Amino acid sequence: MTAPSGPGLRRTLGVGDAVVIGLGSMVGAGIFAALAPAARAAGSGLLLGLAVAAVVAYCNATSSARLASRYPASGGTYVYGRERLGEFWGYLAGWAFVVGKTASCAAMALTVGAYLWPEQAHAVAVAAVVALTAVNYGGVRKSARLTRVIVAVVLAVLAGVVAASLSSGQAEAGHLSLGASGGVSGILQAAGLLFFAFAGYARIATLGEEVRDPARTIPRAIPLALGIALAVYAAVAVAVLSVLGPDRLGEAVAPLADAVREAGVPWLVPVVRVGAALAALGSLLALILGVSRTTLAMARDRHLPVALAAVHPRFRVPHRAELAVGAVVVVLAATVDVRGAIGFSSFGVLVYYAVANASAWTLGPGLWARVVPAVGFAGCAVLAFSLPGGSVVVGAGVLVVGALVYGARRGTASLR
Repeated sequence: MTAPSGPGLRRTLGVGDAVVIGLGSMVGAGIFAALAPAARAAGSGLLLGLAVAAVVAYCNATSSARLASRYPASGGTYVYGRERLGEFWGYLAGWAFVVGKTASCAAMALTVGAYLWPEQAHAVAVAAVVALTAVNYGGVRKSARLTRVIVAVVLAVLAGVVAASLSSGQAEAGHLSLGASGGVSGILQAAGLLFFAFAGYARIATLGEEVRDPARTIPRAIPLALGIALAVYAAVAVAVLSVLGPDRLGEAVAPLADAVREAGVPWLVPVVRVGAALAALGSLLALILGVSRTTLAMARDRHLPVALAAVHPRFRVPHRAELAVGAVVVVLAATVDVRGAIGFSSFGVLVYYAVANASAWTLGPGLWARVVPAVGFAGCAVLAFSLPGGSVVVGAGVLVVGALVYGARRGTASLR
């Protein structure tokens, strides 16, 4: 079943806009925070973990791009799983995305507050969510313009971190020697943590109904955004690792700020803090976009209240879905601190892409068309169960709850 017909979303995004939205998600707060726990897990194998994450991300991006060109609709893997594997698998992917990423929205909002005004982190977080929800309500082009500014500033800050670190006398090539002091399990866990930061290219696919010529634009935008993000992540990881080394990097609370301070450029520390806050804002903006579009797609199929499928007649955005997502995130950001309790979001993202790869497998034919989704699916499964045990348990629990909700809804429908 589908929602009643009405105004549709407006196709206004070109390749550049789609790339910027993807970068706003990938080059977000993750680069400022993910390196430390990844280094703590992998030790001298940090760069190997980054390489593993990049391979899995490439496979997932390729699968997503192929599927998006076939199904250019809002919802991303929710739509792909439904069309290629069946309603339940699409629903499960959508459930994992909406629940996990809603918590991520609150975490990003609280990260903004922690950087800008630590004593009033909750209040700043709420203000950030309200402001960005208002921007999204005004149309996806406004969101793209704001994201463009944020991405430009964050890339400039990261370039400063790389230049300051590599040009300092504290940089040591010996810190970059490839090893496996954390063991294979540590490398895989680091890859799982770093992969979470790469996963923003899904935002491009979830905006399928707002992209011009999606069959051409999305397959171009996804690998381009991923390639730029990978280059940025590799440069920053090498620069910070060369200054701090794996042990000190693993213990750092603010690794990029510590690196520029160690490099003898203390005036850059507050700039890095502002860059981190802007990066979190960019991630939050893209997350609200992605979650609201997946909510729209699930509401159209009655998996969520059908009222959330409404599209604003003037702005051509899923305004009720955006307001609902914003309201839930505001409540979370105002009342709880979920920054340390969203490991299940990484698990959910990997399940989401496992469904995407399984869906792409059915597209065939051709050896490469089979190998890429097979590698992507296996990589997602391995990384998901290499995450910390608590994250796996909570993530699996969230999926079980979703499956029970699905079963109860189907059972109720069959009794009517």
